[in-house]
Amino acid sequence: MAITEPVAPSTVVATGINRDSLMKLVAKTLQAHGALAPSQIASETRLSPGVVVEILKELQKLQYVESRGLEGFEMRSEVRYSLGGGGVHFANRASALSQYVGPAPVSLEAWVAQIRNQSIAYEQINRQVLEEALSHLVLPEHLVPLIGPAINSTRSVLLYGEPGNGKTSIAEAMGKAFSDLIYIPSCVEVGGQIINVFDPILHTPEEDDYQPKARPTFDRRWRRCRRPVALTGGELTLDMLDLSYNQYAKYYEAPIHLKAIGGVFIIDDFGRQRTDPQSILNRWIVPLERRYDFLTLHTGKKFAVPFDQLAVFSTNLPPDELADAGALRRLHYKINVPTPSADDFRVIFRRAADAANLPYDNDVFEAFFERHYANGKATPAGHHPKYIVDFIKSVCHFKGEELRMDAELLDGGWSNLTVSRG
Repeated sequence: MAITEPVAPSTVVATGINRDSLMKLVAKTLQAHGALAPSQIASETRLSPGVVVEILKELQKLQYVESRGLEGFEMRSEVRYSLGGGGVHFANRASALSQYVGPAPVSLEAWVAQIRNQSIAYEQINRQVLEEALSHLVLPEHLVPLIGPAINSTRSVLLYGEPGNGKTSIAEAMGKAFSDLIYIPSCVEVGGQIINVFDPILHTPEEDDYQPKARPTFDRRWRRCRRPVALTGGELTLDMLDLSYNQYAKYYEAPIHLKAIGGVFIIDDFGRQRTDPQSILNRWIVPLERRYDFLTLHTGKKFAVPFDQLAVFSTNLPPDELADAGALRRLHYKINVPTPSADDFRVIFRRAADAANLPYDNDVFEAFFERHYANGKATPAGHHPKYIVDFIKSVCHFKGEELRMDAELLDGGWSNLTVSRG
């Protein structure tokens, strides 16, 4: 299914936003930047020039703005406008309600419609694409046929197993397997309140999404981005799953799972949060089952947003220690990520050595493996090779010596992986 691009509204009514809200935004923009031409206001607010002119005419009628003469701008002359008359008072009153200045919001209705139009469920991943996304990892062959259907379900996945064997890397690769470009609003207006959604840390827009000449019909209140991949870990608390209201600036920041809509939301180290996992799963019973989430403004107004994302939980704990059977039932796919086999461990070690330009000596490595891992002496873990290789690099660089693989260096790295009670 083709994703529909948001079309730039040509009138104030077509924006879906209250006229008074846009007048306040334009007034605050002039208050923040001084005299501006309509095209400059359009650049700041991401509104189409026609809408900006319509708003300026309304502000002029009320004697809130006045013209400041012509100014050469982008090879043409434009009249500049600044606050005047009662405009300063109007802008001050608008700032007292909310200090937000920036791209104009889209309506909740428009956002919900766009979420449904670009649902992650529409992008199905085939085996070749998934194998390419996972190609940097060394995994047992049976995992790919398990991961693929879990991704395409776009429901919820629990990756569990011993620490250090690639669960987080698998989860991130699942997100990178998606290639669609979707549209993220800079912010959304709900009940007269602004909710900031776009996050430059999570969302990577295309370079041309602000170029009106390149895409004159595109509604620039939206950002065209790859599907986001959001990761949170032990710092996650229940209040982080609610809207965050800035008492000073008087507008909201969307919670991380809301910013991940249309993409992948990874809860890493599940079970290590300060909030117990049962409570976290209870918070998500409705979103995981019914595919929408309810959020509440500080005014008491509640609204629903589609829970359109692949939720991936990663844990080192046995699943039955996380929550009761009812809560675990909400996690639709449960995939065990095992410790690497001896052969896989060898491949992982060789890759780590090659990546670090460490000369690989197979005889030295096999002797090391025999000393520490063979016959069940210790369980190989996927993170061991890189740690040991990094240890060898650190020692060699400190001593000013050429990189080399020998028994002393390998054993030194191994000894730092374990904790002795002696």
